[in-house]
Amino acid sequence: MPASSLRLTVAATLSLLLSGLAGCGTVNEKLASGMGDYVPQWAGGLPANAPPRPGTAKYDAYIREQERLRSMPAAEREKLEGQTAGQSSPPAQ
Repeated sequence: MPASSLRLTVAATLSLLLSGLAGCGTVNEKLASGMGDYVPQWAGGLPANAPPRPGTAKYDAYIREQERLRSMPAAEREKLEGQTAGQSSPPAQ
């Protein structure tokens, strides 16, 4: 009967290791969704012009603004984008 107890021990050890790995996967999934906002861009984080995350108030405002811009005629939209690009760039020296 020692072979049976050895098999039981190996099976219990493997199931414990596998459940531990599954737990790490779920913890990392939850951490990654929140910690990605704090990683600098040079280290692979989100770029500065990335849209806000879904489910936030900023996201709702962003979607409303995108819909407003999409409903504008192309000529007005290009003119507006040209004005905002000129305002956001620093003055040349």
